[in-house]
Amino acid sequence: MWVATVLPKPVPPVLSVLTSSRNLKQNSFHFRFSYRPLNLKVSATKQQQQLPELKADKKNPSSSDLGWLPAFPHVLIASMSNFLFGYHIGVMNGPIVSVAKELGFEGNSILEGLVVSIFIAGAFLGSVASGSLVDKLGCRRTIQLDTIPLILGALVSAQAHSLDEILWGRFLVGLGIGVNTVLVPIYISEVAPTKYRGSLGTLCQIGTCLGIIASLFLDIPSETDPHWWRTILYIASAPGFILALGMQFAVESPRWLCKVGRLDDAKTVIRNIWGSSEVDTAIQDFQSVIKNNGINVGSRWLELLEEPHSRVAFIGGALFVLQQFAGINGVLYFSSLTFKDVGITSSSLASLFVGLANFAGALCAVYLMDKEGRQKLLIGSYLGMAVSMFLIACAISFPVDEELSHNLSILGTLMYIFTFAIGAGPVTGLIIPELSSTRMRGKIMGFSFSVHWVCNFLVGLLFLDLVEIFGVAPVYTGFGSVSLLAAIYAKFFLVETKGRSLEEIEMSLNPNFSVRDKWP
Repeated sequence: MWVATVLPKPVPPVLSVLTSSRNLKQNSFHFRFSYRPLNLKVSATKQQQQLPELKADKKNPSSSDLGWLPAFPHVLIASMSNFLFGYHIGVMNGPIVSVAKELGFEGNSILEGLVVSIFIAGAFLGSVASGSLVDKLGCRRTIQLDTIPLILGALVSAQAHSLDEILWGRFLVGLGIGVNTVLVPIYISEVAPTKYRGSLGTLCQIGTCLGIIASLFLDIPSETDPHWWRTILYIASAPGFILALGMQFAVESPRWLCKVGRLDDAKTVIRNIWGSSEVDTAIQDFQSVIKNNGINVGSRWLELLEEPHSRVAFIGGALFVLQQFAGINGVLYFSSLTFKDVGITSSSLASLFVGLANFAGALCAVYLMDKEGRQKLLIGSYLGMAVSMFLIACAISFPVDEELSHNLSILGTLMYIFTFAIGAGPVTGLIIPELSSTRMRGKIMGFSFSVHWVCNFLVGLLFLDLVEIFGVAPVYTGFGSVSLLAAIYAKFFLVETKGRSLEEIEMSLNPNFSVRDKWP
């Protein structure tokens, strides 16, 4: 099982839900895609779907097809952070009993849940701190710095000989995860070419899925080896070293470089990953935003109360509230019991089926994100989740045939996970940095993810009590109702960002610019 909050059988956290650039030399690939400033004047509902989009270069179609390739290695390295996140979600599932027995708290369900979920407290603090760190250090250096608690936390946990030591190790891991879950979507959104930003941003979800699957495979020996948990926690430190080393060769965000006055470095990065033809236009857009917002002056948390930042922060927080209360953690927890009803008694095998459905959905999201757009994908995802929840609730409440009821529950569970991974998981983390201003992007993301962790904890804490009081079917009906509400919210309160640069989006939403979108 995937576990993560203070419960007799805790529920896991799930994310919806990353050389100095002066020395950067990338001679292998130089691909280009066409870029045209867009004249935006649309509403946030019906008209937004009529926005002009970036056109492929008809003269050289191969360049447009491979325009994502120069940025891909940098995005791939950053997404190793999400692999670590997924790994730490699943790494304590199987061996928690062995850990409790060896460290002397066997049978204490509260302490077992605390060991698994203590990193939520660390993740919350990491999310809050990340906004200020990324403003001062940039994404690249902050991600490297953040590998320190990730590596130390894994090593301290692996060598723990007392409850206090394992708790400190898990807390440090959570601290690192909290920072990285904020930084990586920001980094990818600022480094990826506009045309491929959605597809490359989906690597966050894929990294999380692969991390979960890897931890489930490595958990298998823990069923027979009571000391195996130390080995898999030692292994958890390896991706941290790879991430720290890999980011040394990754580029810094050109937007941050321009923001802190390193204009030549910003031009070098743009030339290497977007193409030489994009340099002048991109720098002009960056400087236009900087001149308008005074970005050289440090941002403050209180600016979240000012327009347009308050609106984006509210949307970010609301999206994560809806995502978490749509029941992803509860469904993952209860999925093992659902699989047991059809004869799959191994919780690891049940979790593997769920992980594969999650991975398949994320792969579909890579293909669809920049074709269908964020808003359409989010609406379709939540509608699919709602149908899945209502299907399971009906199968439980009106069992015509026991075997058919169990099979429908399995189908509903896998369909729910699949549709979550297509939209509600990846889009939520992607669209918030896209809507945020360059000045406040770090702090808006930090605020949004801190809301995510609070809701994650609350859902995990209350889920089993709600099931015990009301039963599974009413709780799942509630999850389905929240999913419907989320689809309605996405329809009327989100602006489509597909095919638009971050500067175009910011200019269109900022009242200080003359041309802007009209918010609902």
